[in-house]
Order: sequence, then structure tokens, then C-alpha cells
Amino acid sequence: MTETVQKQKHGFQAEVKQLLQLMIHSLYSNKEIFLRELVSNASDAADKLRFLALSDSSLYDNDGELKVRISLDEAAKTITISDNGIGMTQDEVISHLGTIAKSGTKEFFGQLSGDQSKDSQLIGQFGVGFYSAFIVADKVTVKTRKAGAPADSAVEWESTGEGDYTITPIVKASRGTDIILHLRDEETEFLSQWKVESIVTKYSDHISIPVEMYQEGTPERDGEEGEKIPATEGYWKAVNKATALWMRDKSEVSDTEYQEFYKHISHDWTEPLSWSHNKVEGNTNYTSLLYVPKKAPFDLWNREARHGLKLYVQRVFIMDDAEQFMPSYLRFIKGVLDSSDLPLNVSREILQDTKVTQSLRKGCTSRVLKMLEKMAKAEDQTEYQTFWTEFGQVMKEGPAEDFANKDTIAKLLRFASTHNETADQNVSLDAYVSRMKEGQDEIYFIVADSYEAAKHSPHLEVLRKKGIEVLLLSDRVDEWLMQHLTDFEGKKLRSIAKGNLDISKLDDEETKKAQEETEKQFAAVTERFKAALGDQVKAVKTSHRLTDSPACIVTDEFDMSTQMMKLMESVGQKVPDVKPIFELNPDHALVKHIADVQDETQFKQWAEVLLDQALLAERGSLKNPATFVSRLNALLLDLSKKA
Repeated sequence: MTETVQKQKHGFQAEVKQLLQLMIHSLYSNKEIFLRELVSNASDAADKLRFLALSDSSLYDNDGELKVRISLDEAAKTITISDNGIGMTQDEVISHLGTIAKSGTKEFFGQLSGDQSKDSQLIGQFGVGFYSAFIVADKVTVKTRKAGAPADSAVEWESTGEGDYTITPIVKASRGTDIILHLRDEETEFLSQWKVESIVTKYSDHISIPVEMYQEGTPERDGEEGEKIPATEGYWKAVNKATALWMRDKSEVSDTEYQEFYKHISHDWTEPLSWSHNKVEGNTNYTSLLYVPKKAPFDLWNREARHGLKLYVQRVFIMDDAEQFMPSYLRFIKGVLDSSDLPLNVSREILQDTKVTQSLRKGCTSRVLKMLEKMAKAEDQTEYQTFWTEFGQVMKEGPAEDFANKDTIAKLLRFASTHNETADQNVSLDAYVSRMKEGQDEIYFIVADSYEAAKHSPHLEVLRKKGIEVLLLSDRVDEWLMQHLTDFEGKKLRSIAKGNLDISKLDDEETKKAQEETEKQFAAVTERFKAALGDQVKAVKTSHRLTDSPACIVTDEFDMSTQMMKLMESVGQKVPDVKPIFELNPDHALVKHIADVQDETQFKQWAEVLLDQALLAERGSLKNPATFVSRLNALLLDLSKKA
């Protein structure tokens, strides 16, 4: 069979084409990261082979020294990154190099704006991996052979990154992958031995296998350790420390090394906000290195996306995205967990319910919460506000998921409130409690569709008049949060949109007596409204929470709230028919006018218009807006005739 017949031409997935163009034009200011990405991939390939060889040592094929080698060829203008790791089959080459197989890819590309500086940050969060080679190369050749497969099963992949690629069967004596970058004319700086060594030292010092480069001379002459190359005047020398960073003593690791290791495991381009490196010995023995990112990943809300830690057992890589060691509300945490107590043949299924897993999960969760506590207590709140802006909504899932740490999580939560009159969520429950009025024993909040809707809710009127602070909640998760966060340090959290709101304890006796008298005098009016509205409402009451609005609706203590009903409807759940309690402001001119209407038909129309207004203010919509408009027009027409 001739090469022409053997060579197959394939087109890139549409998203790959788009990503290649964005990288070539947006990432020119940080070109050197291509080497970090390719060395990281080579290291991962070695980790995967080491894991599979635990059960099948023949995969090593008498070559158990795993390594990455970088070769420079000035004449050909090429850089070659070679590894003797797991390698790829032809199908895997097509899958890994021709397709972006990440969930949420479509959503990611929908966020791209065309602004190169902004898009480069998004690409950094998405992760570019192998495709970063095209930042500096106008052609890339990949030669690969799967471990355990015969030499003639190897394939060569080649592309100029412009829309298609070719695959050709080849013979490759050694397993693993060679990536050959044919550099553009303007990128020859990367053919400098010193330049490439400095990049490896900067970005890949922590790689746990040797990253080697060819050196002229002999190891003995240069006083170096290295593998002598027969019949040449050179040798291979490791240019990185080749020690698992998390196994080193904290005092030996610089901040820069921690930051670069984070970028290695997360494929994020930004530095982390914080990290915690701990070695634990006792009932369980493990080392953890956990990071809090600065930016949320693009797929944070994608339920199909895999999240979790890199799991090692006695320094042997076991799996990526081990989600069993971190609760869902901390799914944004990146890091490494290395256990001495788990078996080397552990699987995701085995991890589910073991005591060791539970202990490791508890320990890792505690470490992360302590990191966040330290950040939250810092005098300068800039860092914590950055964290909260990116991950606050995820943290709000915590009280429902992690009962054991509910009090700790509650202290980390931040809200908007009437205290600062801005949409910024920067008010802690501790700060709220410190400002509570004398005699106030409850924390008041309201949940609405938006900050503006919460801020202007009629339910706030009397509380604002009395100077009582109210938390303004408008995230989708807030209603769910408040179903589980029912108290804080002995103080009940109370929705001001519930019918059982009682702030009379903050009033003097004279005010209480005046309210009781008003209720008695207004009783006939509330009864008349109830008769007119019938079963549209559960009850009609005199309101003590309104000062400017004529009416509002509230729900009973144990009835489903408006926001919870909306939340259930949005996910297709059937919502029970909850009848509201209708509260009237006896001092409002419109209510007084309606109370004086003698014609019962017209009174009923006014009562229904007032109820619809209250429903609209609370829920943002009406079941039958056409009827509301028709009824209102009829009343306005009648008033105009009388005028």
C-alpha cells in the first residue's frame, strides 16, 4: 500500500478551528506557555502509563524510566517534545487532536467577544493544551504509538492548523509520543538552549519525572549527572527538579513554584487566590495541596462537567477529577491529594463510601474552609470580595449540603442589604448582628427577582422607617439557601414577605395600642374586601408593614413562598396553588377611596385591581394581564366621566 493511499485527510471540529484562530491572534503576548502545556501533557501521559502498569508491567517493555525529552534543531527550525508515556491509537489521535471533547464547549464560545485581550483570559480558563503549539508553529507533526501495541501500529498526525489534518500509519520503534513543532520564522528564539531551559525551570520544575535536554560534552567533564549518548559528544541532562512538589517540605517551595504548579494542574493562566499545603499523619496519612482559583471556570454551572482533585496513592497517579474528596459547593477547588491509606487499584466506585474517603473528604473540606475564613477575616477585603464575586452563589449551596459545617459556611456568606444601599454583596451575618436594634432578636431578609425589586419592595417600608436593616437577596439560589439557613447564632432568619412578621416588640406601648385600635376600626373594611375577593385570597388583614403602598400580598408561615414557586416552575416542577394573604394600608388615600365606594360591583372591581397590583409588585407577572387591563380601563373611564 502506498503512502498516498494510506494517508487520510480529516477536518477539524468547528470549535477547534475557532480556538486555533483565537490562540494564534490573541495569545501572542504569552507565547512561551506552549512549552508548559506540552510538557504537562507529556507528564500526564507518563502518569497514566505508570497507573496502568500497576496491573500490567509488560506495558513498560523493558523501559520503566519515564521521562520527557526536548530536542532543538536549528537547521530544521524544529522543537521536539518526546515522552515514553502511554501513547495513542489512531482513534485516540482523532479524538484528542481533532476534537474539543469538553462539556459546555458551545457555551464557552458563545462568551467570546472578539476582544483579543478579554478572549485570551477566557481561553486561559478553558484550557488550550496541545493546541497551544500553534502559537509558535506553522506546522505540527505528532508521531505516537500506544504502549503495548506493535511498532507498525503507530500513526503520524500532521496539520498547519488551518482547518484540516492528515493521519498516516508509520512504524515507531518506541512507545509514547513525539510532538515536532515547525517554528515560524519569527519564533526562532525558542531554538535557544538557554531560553528553553529557563522556560522549563520557570513552568515545569515541579513535574515529577525528568524533563531532559541534550547537552554537548560528557557528564564527567561537566560535573553533571546524565545519560551518555553512545557515539556522540553529548548527553541527556534533567533540567527540572523532577520531584513531586507536594511531597517537598513547605519551607523549600517558593510562592512562584506553588503558583506555577497550580497552572499545571488546572490549566488556568491566572494565579490562584490562595493555597494550603498540608501533610497529615495519624489515623489517616495523606498530603494535600489545595488551591482557591481567582476566576471561576467557564463550566462551573455545567452539571456534566467533571470537578475534583487529582488523586495519587503513594505518589502514583490514580485519577483526575476525584470528586469524592470535596463537597459539591466547593467544586471549584483545584489541587492534589496523595494518600498512603488507599489501595493502588482503587476505582471511583470503591471510593464512594469508604471510611478513608470520608476522613479525607472531611479533612480537605476543613482545610478549604479555614483558607476562606482567613481570607474573610483579613483587614483588606479585596481578595475575599474577588472570591465572593466569582464563587458566592456556589457557596450558598453549602448550608443545604454540609450540615456539619453549616455555622462555618454561614459566617462566610455575603449579602446586599439596606445598610449600604448598593447591589454589592459585602454584608456578613456577623456584621448584620452587630448592628441589630435593641430588642431585635431576628435577622430580616427578603428574596426577590432582582436587587432593584428587593430594594423597592413594599414589604420594606415600615422596616426602613424604623431603621431596621434587611438583607436583600436576589440570586436564584437564595430561596433554596434560606430554606436551610434558618438561624444564625441563636437568631432566627425571618422573611419579611411572610404573613407572620411581627416587629411590635420594637414598638412602645402607645404605638401597639394605636395599631390594635386601627385594626378594630378597619375590621369592617377588611371583611368587605374578603367577601369581594372570595377564594382568590386566604385572608385580608390590616397591614402594619406598609407606609407608602396601598396594599401587598404575603404568604402564610408554612406556605410556599413566591420565589420558591418560581424556582420550581423554572425547572418544570408542578407548583401547588398557594392563596396569598392580602394586606391593606388603612392610611393610604386609595384604600380610603375604595372603602367609600357604595356600589358593590364597582367595589369588587376596585378590590380586584388593588389585588392585581399587589400580585404584580410581588410576582412580576399576572396569570391574566388582559383582564387586569380591561378592569382598570373601565374604572378609569368611570372616573373620567365623574370628573
